[in-house]
Amino acid sequence: MKKLFTQLLLCMLLFCVREHATAQVQNQYSTVTTGASFLMISPDARNAGVAEAGTGLFGDSNSGFTNGAKLSFAQRTGLSVSYVPWMRELDKDLHLGNLSAYHAISDRETLGCSVKYLDLGNINFRDDAGSLLQQYQASEFAIDATYSRKFGEDFAIALTGRFIRSDLGNGQFNGLQVEPSNAYAADIGIYSDKTLTHSRYAWGLSLSNVGTKIKYSTVNGGDAFLPMNLRIGGGYTLLQNSNNSITFLVDVNKLMVPSPPRYKLDQNGMVTSEIEKGKDPNRSVPNALFSSLFDAPGGFREEISEFTIAGGLEFAYQGQFSIRTGFFYEDPDKGNRQHFAAGLGLKLKGVQFDMSYVAPTLKRYVLRNGLKFTLSYAIDNR
Repeated sequence: MKKLFTQLLLCMLLFCVREHATAQVQNQYSTVTTGASFLMISPDARNAGVAEAGTGLFGDSNSGFTNGAKLSFAQRTGLSVSYVPWMRELDKDLHLGNLSAYHAISDRETLGCSVKYLDLGNINFRDDAGSLLQQYQASEFAIDATYSRKFGEDFAIALTGRFIRSDLGNGQFNGLQVEPSNAYAADIGIYSDKTLTHSRYAWGLSLSNVGTKIKYSTVNGGDAFLPMNLRIGGGYTLLQNSNNSITFLVDVNKLMVPSPPRYKLDQNGMVTSEIEKGKDPNRSVPNALFSSLFDAPGGFREEISEFTIAGGLEFAYQGQFSIRTGFFYEDPDKGNRQHFAAGLGLKLKGVQFDMSYVAPTLKRYVLRNGLKFTLSYAIDNR
């Protein structure tokens, strides 16, 4: 299983790179957008330190973000708090906070919960003439509850329920009625983690944020899909002894929401509402979930370009000090997020402090100088 999964990840990585290198269509793809996109922000500094390739990391209290089934392989009880000064290059008033906890209620069952809160600062609403109508304190948050169960010694399945609140404005502006919105979603994850004498290998698959649409206004088309995401990842760890290890990681992600179609242009070069190529994005959630793998107007090459790839590395010394690094890649026509990441971790008597730093390869990258901090506590090894 370890060899098969490793070969599968390598094949996917090489195939995506080859398809992107041979693609001939340029500047014709559109970025996939969703509502409540803050759900895709990793709050954990440890996961961010390996460029968000954290599926194959040892389980901890923040495992619910990548794959809730990892909680079955964490220590018996854990708690963590994370802080992210979000997008500091754009606004100093944006902050992300996350609180996570879990507890193993038996040898096979684990419960977890988390609260994520994004403070978006003040948003100014203006009329067509530019006059200020209202200044609004915007925010978004999500509350999660996870149940994870082991089936055997090295395999687990988890289910997560999620409540989402998006409060980006309230009132009527330029003919649009804007109001706070609620949504509900669920995750499912499967995970395998097997430790041998001198090595460990883990792999997992998760489908997250599958739920109701989120409605931002009362007009037609004012609702949006949640960022339904498919994540496949794994890791391989070389264990020198019980304290020293080095872990190699790979994660692949795909948003399972409709790809924007290509619309026809009128005689004046203006975009019309008539679809030239692709599928109508106004679909039900089940339809979008299954059709999102083959609905891109650019065909198979555009579909492949919607996958993101992350690779990472974590070195742990004496069970107390960790060094991490990684690289995240997104296609230039689908968002163009590309960055190196680095992170440090320090652990002492169950208390661990982690921090990470993002170093983008592009000047226009909005996460420039991005820092994340996590403080966690875990007790009682299984």
